[in-house]
Amino acid sequence: MPRVALVTGGSRGIGAAISKALKAEGFGVAATYAGNDDAARAFTEETGIKTFKWDVASYEDCAKGIAQVEAELGPIDVLVNNAGITRDKPFHKMAPEDWNAVINTNLTGLFNMTHNVWGGMRERKFGRVINISSINGQKGQFAQANYSAAKAGDLGFTKALAQEGARAGITVNAVCPGYIATEMVMAVPEKVRNDVILPQIPVGRLGEPEEIARCVAFLASDDAGFITGSTISANGGQYMA
Repeated sequence: MPRVALVTGGSRGIGAAISKALKAEGFGVAATYAGNDDAARAFTEETGIKTFKWDVASYEDCAKGIAQVEAELGPIDVLVNNAGITRDKPFHKMAPEDWNAVINTNLTGLFNMTHNVWGGMRERKFGRVINISSINGQKGQFAQANYSAAKAGDLGFTKALAQEGARAGITVNAVCPGYIATEMVMAVPEKVRNDVILPQIPVGRLGEPEEIARCVAFLASDDAGFITGSTISANGGQYMA
């Protein structure tokens, strides 16, 4: 039986690239999504990867959704916590709901998802948890106090949980992408991309979703069994932690 990987936010952007890469490596893959039914349907038609709809900010939804995935595909061996949202505003304009929405999805979502697979991984003495953080969790970003705080929290979560999982055969690692050529980034006006964003990146280009996916595929592999509590910074040299 192939190992099973679950990718949150796995039907679009970086998540879709991760789902495809893991399938290419022989995993049975399930992808979650929060709201875009048409995109999820098209993704499944294109790839054959099953999609499941739930909100990672809800512990109850995660518990039910994970139970459904495991009933259909088998126990989850690899969890990729990729789902994330933004509610960017300067702090003096940021409402509590802007803060809570981002923290609940981008940070508490990691707890909700991981807590519901952790027991099974411990029992089977194997697991891979891979958290998609962000360059802005490492260096901060204007108008992203909520997002940067959540993504920095993801890194603390990674380091702490790695220590708990090590003796049980579970590795916990993070990937911090920089500017990646996703739908969201490509929606930024071309002049802003060329005049503001690209000059910050020493390699002189945006990253590709597939480049992040290859990082994840490696961390999910048996070859990465001695790597835990680590952060891979995939940002073209923009920020060197």
